[in-house]
Amino acid sequence: MLVARRHVDDRRLRAEAPAGRGVRPADHQQRRRAGDLEERGAGVCVVIPAYNEARSVAAVVGSVYRALPEARVVVVDDGSSDSTAAQAAAAGAAVISLPVNLGIGGAVQAGFRYALRHGFAVAMQVDGDGQHDPAEAGLLLEPIRAGTADLTVGSRWLGRGDYDAPRGRRLGMKILSAMVARRTGQAFTDTTSGFRAVGGPGIALFAHQYPVDFPEVEALVLASRHGLRLQEVPVRMEARRHGRSSITGTRSLYYMARVCLFLLVDSLGRSTRS
Repeated sequence: MLVARRHVDDRRLRAEAPAGRGVRPADHQQRRRAGDLEERGAGVCVVIPAYNEARSVAAVVGSVYRALPEARVVVVDDGSSDSTAAQAAAAGAAVISLPVNLGIGGAVQAGFRYALRHGFAVAMQVDGDGQHDPAEAGLLLEPIRAGTADLTVGSRWLGRGDYDAPRGRRLGMKILSAMVARRTGQAFTDTTSGFRAVGGPGIALFAHQYPVDFPEVEALVLASRHGLRLQEVPVRMEARRHGRSSITGTRSLYYMARVCLFLLVDSLGRSTRS
């Protein structure tokens, strides 16, 4: 059972067409334009992993279409028990319904596999809780389109906006940033940001290999190890619209221990191979 939960099986991915009810004609036009771009290898696939985000996912899908009308929006419903999938489809998104909850890593990888299978040139990750502002998407896309980066990460700590976080979390982020800098040889300010975009090489890599439990930090190390060019860009972020983060209290301590252990083991492994 543990293996089944940690592996995204291609045969079990199901992309559902948006329901006719509640879908505006403009949404169909957007998807047709996105399909045309896919065929030319220039499309943008926006992946929204969502678990019980019925209260916010429709608004997030709508805001993505307003910011990127040419994009294909794909919501990966990660085994939700509420109406997340229905709300996303009604808002005009394609929906991948996972039969069980795989966690953020499995959900995002399912989105990357969709992007690879449909020939998208860029895949962007946006959280389904409303924290990320799709109006900032162009900042992530620009370096990839200019050919100066293969993976971009939106940082809330580079001077745009006034996002605030508890002192303990900020300290944890600084520790992780220092460890990632040691592993990649590159400074980062927001290694846990899930607002990011990848070009073709990153899509191919992450579709076949992606971290499971807490993927954001580990994905940076994985990408660097495979020679991808990484770049942070300043973005604004908001507080969650609904619900609460899954990484709180004891789980935040587990998160830090888990990621730090990965970075240490990875570092030792690299030293041994060298």
